[in-house]
Amino acid sequence: MNILYLDFDGVLHHENCLYHPRRGAYLEAPERYTLFQHAELLVQLLAPYPALQIVLSTSWVLRYGCSATAKRLPPGLRDRVVGATFHSRHMHADDFRVLPRGVQVAEDALRRQPRAWIALDDDDEGWLKEHRHRLIKTHQYEGLNMPGVIQKLNAKLAEMHK
Repeated sequence: MNILYLDFDGVLHHENCLYHPRRGAYLEAPERYTLFQHAELLVQLLAPYPALQIVLSTSWVLRYGCSATAKRLPPGLRDRVVGATFHSRHMHADDFRVLPRGVQVAEDALRRQPRAWIALDDDDEGWLKEHRHRLIKTHQYEGLNMPGVIQKLNAKLAEMHK
């Protein structure tokens, strides 16, 4: 199995996503940014790789749970989701929150043992040296929708699926 670890904020939309009890998730960003504005782009980029699975590596899972978080994605992504890096049955949320994203992902990959994996994230803090080459760093505001990011993702996907 090949896995894409997927963050939301700074990948599928602007990184400044906030939560309000009545409004839910919303962006505090200029009007040209919307929630999940790059989700369909990711659907298109992953289309040639139908067996690729997604593991959610977003803090949204801590708030909404894995299933409810996945339901926010379009079907072309939602149907690929096989889990999340956070597992409420096996982890305490506060302990998980203090781990850098790179450690969260590396520990999940160690548990799942995928054949190959990559990660889309705007946060490159705490990535172990041996896994840095798997990270495709996105722009915190423009997310996935940057020519260099798209090219790197396409190259990594092709490499994974040789």
